[in-house]
Amino acid sequence: MNFIALDFETANSSRDSVCSIGLIEYEQGQKKKEYYRLVKPKRNYFSSMNISIHGIKKEDVEDAYEFDELWREEIRELIEGKFLVAHNAQFDMGVLRAVLDQYNLPYPMLAYNCTVNISKKTWQLPKYNLKAVSDYLGIQLNHHHALDDARAAGEILVRAGEHLDASNIKELVDK
Repeated sequence: MNFIALDFETANSSRDSVCSIGLIEYEQGQKKKEYYRLVKPKRNYFSSMNISIHGIKKEDVEDAYEFDELWREEIRELIEGKFLVAHNAQFDMGVLRAVLDQYNLPYPMLAYNCTVNISKKTWQLPKYNLKAVSDYLGIQLNHHHALDDARAAGEILVRAGEHLDASNIKELVDK
């Protein structure tokens, strides 16, 4: 299975306030490349609630690039034309759309799916949040670190593919 696992963390309740991004490229179900960056939000405001979740503070991103620079130089090339997965993809894809809109950048061509939905059709669990599914599958997780969350989402997709005997993403999504 070839795909990109993605996770964003935000500085506050605004979806366009990206403060970190984690991406992992999988090829044939194996991790090929990891990408993690701290990001300076355009409106550099960090809410105490979000800081308590991910631990990233304004001073941590002081020397970081804003999203538009990272997008043009690195991120777009990594995800353009790829299949993306995220746990609670509605949030992460909403973040991507919001931050692209904020900088008047065009949306990339890509497809995506959600490992929450894939987990629900694969395993009978009492909860399907990232921690619950990771615990069930024995996946180590430093929750709310963008790279770790992306890694967990990627591993969930790979394990679901194995469990459902799917040899590619289309087979897995169609099951």
